[in-house]
Amino acid sequence: MSRVCQITGKRPMVGNNVSHSNAKTKRKFYPNLFKKRFYLPEEDRWISLKVTANGIRTINKKGIAAALKDAREKGYINKY
Repeated sequence: MSRVCQITGKRPMVGNNVSHSNAKTKRKFYPNLFKKRFYLPEEDRWISLKVTANGIRTINKKGIAAALKDAREKGYINKY
């Protein structure tokens, strides 16, 4: 399972750990992912999605159907 949000498309970023001596080593910044179940009233069923905290806010704002439609159009999700 990849660490990618199925609503916003956020994925890990690469950066540096910077020590007090200013030595730099590579590190990753992971998205704030949750496995969350959402109810689809149109289909009368539950679906499980891996979403970030920002993705949950997007679903609360737009609604689950509109958020899934946008994610499908952008290519973040193909099947749920």
